[in-house]
Amino acid sequence: MSHADEVEESVEELLRRHAPQVLGALVRRYGHFDAAEDAVQEALLAAAGQWPASGTPDNPRGWLIRVASRRLTDQLRADAARARREETAARLEPRETRAAPSDDDTLTLLFLCCDPSLPPAGRVALTLRAVGGLTTAEIARAHLVPEATIAQRISRAKAKLRNHRFQAPGPDDRDARLAAVLQVLYLIFNEGYTATSGPALLRADLAREAIRLTRAVRRLLPEEATVTGLLALMLLTEARSAARTGPHGELIPLDEQDRTRWDRAAIEEGTALVEEALTEGPPGPYQLQAAIAALHDEAGRVEDTDWPQILALYDLLVSDWPHPMAELGRVVAVAMVHGPDKGLTELAALEPRLKDHHRLSAVRAHLLERTGDRAAARAAYSEAAALTLSLPERHYLRIKAARLAE
Repeated sequence: MSHADEVEESVEELLRRHAPQVLGALVRRYGHFDAAEDAVQEALLAAAGQWPASGTPDNPRGWLIRVASRRLTDQLRADAARARREETAARLEPRETRAAPSDDDTLTLLFLCCDPSLPPAGRVALTLRAVGGLTTAEIARAHLVPEATIAQRISRAKAKLRNHRFQAPGPDDRDARLAAVLQVLYLIFNEGYTATSGPALLRADLAREAIRLTRAVRRLLPEEATVTGLLALMLLTEARSAARTGPHGELIPLDEQDRTRWDRAAIEEGTALVEEALTEGPPGPYQLQAAIAALHDEAGRVEDTDWPQILALYDLLVSDWPHPMAELGRVVAVAMVHGPDKGLTELAALEPRLKDHHRLSAVRAHLLERTGDRAAARAAYSEAAALTLSLPERHYLRIKAARLAE
C-alpha cells in the first residue's frame, strides 16, 4: 500500500469514528436531526477532500463540528421563510469560544434515536445507521428482514425527527428508552464482533464503540441489572476476539481457539459483572447470555465446558425471550449434551424461521459431520458458504466442505 493510500485510509477511519459524535453534538446543540445529518455529511465530504493534502487538524472533531455548524446555519437561513427563523439561525451561529464537545455526544444521539415517538423497529434501524455507521444491508442482515424494509424504517424515522429537538428521557418513558438503547448497543456489538458482510471477520471499531457506550450508560445507571448484564456479555465475548482469527484473518471456531490468547482481565471483569447482575433482580436475556459466555470462558479446555449448565441457561433464555439465534445456540447445546441426532431433530423445528440463513446450514453441517454423514455435511457446508456475505466465514465453510470431499 502506498503512502497516499495509507493517508486516505487513516482519514477515512478518523471520519468514521468522529461522525456519530459530530452529529450528536449538532443535534444536542441545535436540534433539526435531518438537517444536522445533511450538514455533517457535507463536513465529512469537505474533510475527505482537504485533509489528505493539507493534513489532519489538531482537533479533527472540533473542525468537523465547526464546519457542519456553519453548513447547518446556512441551510436554516436559506430555508427560512419568516423573520423568526432568521433570528433563530443567527442565534445558532457557532462561536470559536464554545466548549469542546463532550465524549457523551454520541450517547445524546443514541437517546434521540430512541425517542418514544418512534416505533421500536425504527429506533433500532435509525440508531444503527446514525450511531453505528452500518449500511442498510448490514442492518437488514442483523434483523433477518429485507433491505427495503430497513430503508423504509430509516426514512420514516428521520422524517418523524425532522425539526425535533432532543429532550432527556423522563420517568414515564425511561424504561422504554433504555430497553431500546440496550437493544441497539447489543446489535452494534454483534455486528462488530462478527461482521455480517465484507472481507473482515471483525469490525473492532464497532465492538469497542458499543462497549464504550455501554460503559457510559452504566456510569449513569450503575444499579440497572440489564445494563450490567449487557456490559458483562460484551466483555466476555470480546475477550475471545484475539483468538478468533488466524494470521491471515481466517476464522477460527470456538472449539479450535488457543485459549491462552483470551483476555483474562476482560474475563475476570465480565464474570464479576455477571455475578453482580444476577444478584440485582430476576435474570433477563442479557444476564443469561452473559452467564453462558462466562461458562465458555471459564473452561480451560474445550472438553471442560459445562454443557449441561449451558443448556439449562439456554432453556431459561428461549422460554421467556424466544429468538431464532438464541434457539440456534440452544440446538448446539442440546447436541453437545444429548448427541447430534437429537440436535438435528431440534434444528428441523427452526427451519421455517431461519430459512436461507447461513448459520442454520452451518449448524446442520456440523451436526451431520458428527453423525458421520460426510456427503450431507459437505452439501450443508457448501450451502452455508453460498448464503453468507462474510468472506472469512465463506472461506472457512468452503474449506470444511473441501476437507469432507477428500
